[in-house]
Amino acid sequence: MPAAPYSVSRRTSLPGAPSCLDVLVLHQFSMMSLAATIEPLRAANRVSGQELYRWRLVSLGGDLPASSSGVTVGVAGAFAPAEVRDGLFVVAAFDALAIGRSLASDLRAVARRGLSIAGIEAGAWVLGRAGLLDGYRATTHWEDLEEFAATFPKVEVVSDRFVMDRTRWTAGGAAPALDMMLAMISAEHGLPLALNVASIFIYEQAQASSAPQPIVSLGRLAAADPALASVIGVMQRNLEEPVPVPRLAAGAGLLTRTLQTRFRAQLGMSPHAYYLDLRLAAAKRMLQHSGHNVAEVASAYGFGSASAFARAFRARFGMSPVEAREQGGGSWALRPATVPPASRGSDRE
Repeated sequence: MPAAPYSVSRRTSLPGAPSCLDVLVLHQFSMMSLAATIEPLRAANRVSGQELYRWRLVSLGGDLPASSSGVTVGVAGAFAPAEVRDGLFVVAAFDALAIGRSLASDLRAVARRGLSIAGIEAGAWVLGRAGLLDGYRATTHWEDLEEFAATFPKVEVVSDRFVMDRTRWTAGGAAPALDMMLAMISAEHGLPLALNVASIFIYEQAQASSAPQPIVSLGRLAAADPALASVIGVMQRNLEEPVPVPRLAAGAGLLTRTLQTRFRAQLGMSPHAYYLDLRLAAAKRMLQHSGHNVAEVASAYGFGSASAFARAFRARFGMSPVEAREQGGGSWALRPATVPPASRGSDRE
């Protein structure tokens, strides 16, 4: 398990008693993120033959939260900060980025007691809005990292899979949340138990907590064609200022023609077309989840003009950039407008 600046929270349970954890589930949460948070606790109890952990799901007001896939989960009741025993996990997705003063106040009340508080996926935004990440290292889902860093300048934002900084923990998504829970189990009950818990899920924890979150999960491709995987990695890291294909090939020790052949064999398209797809997908997310206009988004992702961007966008998605923004339902209004990534320089590289 990865070493991390982990701090066991101030527990209110009696010594030797199970750790009692609250899981605050917010509307439109990810089912995978929730499962990655609580299933390792169940598995730890099963493997150890002891009740090491107790947990309960709570929601705002005690309402039954619905996941992003439409599945409603039962909860034990309403979130009550005074009832949190040993730690709090906030599982949230994009719709939870705007939080009310009451929730922020309740979260700060938990923090004042010295308890560990974790934000899973967009749960990091919830903690950030409450001011609980100022002065801490933190991460969130890779789609939101640029906006997250701009919104919370007092937070040391990193692209790590998960971060356990003292009593503030954040995870970028479901798989990183599972890794984080295994790290917690390892720190509290030993590496052998954590390894056995991982085996319950037939899961190999191959990446460290500090491994950057990939935009593209390369999986078997990385083993089948490491050179091609490395090129895609360079593409991911350079969406704002595209690297010419000959330079990509040379960086991987390949001829341009060889790189083109491998792309077509593995992915069924040219390097240029694949790179363009990555940039357009990122631009679409920015259109739907930020307040930037079309020209700003075009510039942010390396398009020479708004018209060239619009043509490429329509060819790829069958709609104009403006139509894509409207399709997003105005969810960008939940976030303050920030400077596009390309205008921020390289201070976050």
